[in-house]
Amino acid sequence: MSLNLESVSLKLDNRQILKDVSLEINEGEIVSVIGPNGAGKSTLLNVLTGDINPDSGEISYDNKQLKQISIQERAFTRSVMSQMQTLVFNFSVKDVIEMGWLQRGNSDFSNNFSMAFKNVTKECNVHNLIHRKFNSLSGGEQRRVHFARTLLQLWRPSESNDPRYLLLDEPTANLDLSSEMLLMNILKKRASLNVGILVILHDLNLASHFADKIAIIKDGEIMAFGEPEKIMEDAFLTSIYDVPIKVKHDPLRVHYY
Repeated sequence: MSLNLESVSLKLDNRQILKDVSLEINEGEIVSVIGPNGAGKSTLLNVLTGDINPDSGEISYDNKQLKQISIQERAFTRSVMSQMQTLVFNFSVKDVIEMGWLQRGNSDFSNNFSMAFKNVTKECNVHNLIHRKFNSLSGGEQRRVHFARTLLQLWRPSESNDPRYLLLDEPTANLDLSSEMLLMNILKKRASLNVGILVILHDLNLASHFADKIAIIKDGEIMAFGEPEKIMEDAFLTSIYDVPIKVKHDPLRVHYY
């Protein structure tokens, strides 16, 4: 089972944002999207979620076209953490995380809410924040709360085989090193539970270390897609980012100059 974009193109305000983009995210793998600012990364994610309709091409979840999937069923299948998620009303942290919970008319879900909430908040290290007001938190704490909400949305009973996808836009922004590693290790754990994950990152080393595959995008085009060891090369990355880059292998490490 997989999430697919096939030959997707999009133009906004007479500017070509995406150009014939094809990408596949399989269940159980982490795909990281990297590239310079303005390359089309966030737009690609918004097309995947169905928030933006492309001019051409197809998006499908498990061989079913996205436009044929109801809004409710999309919410059950994929959970999204956007880059900017400000809240005007000053909800409590508990309220914000609970917004991720979806009822499916199934007692396995409703009977396990308290357990699921407790497990997710502890896993994301926000259990000590649940009685705080969201807008009183630091930027990094807010990101961790939104991440917990995103995970709660995809909670399933252990025996469930429902397809699930996590789509995240720069989830490590504003995080300290400890929280950054915690988040990425949680993603690795979710992938081991057969969740398909697409994550937009700016840190090339973070992408190289955690992703099973990397998509490199520039000017709306996928310039390379594959395993990090095969596509992360000096000259190629230097041409993408317009700064001198040196890649060392075994272990893979990217250096900027």
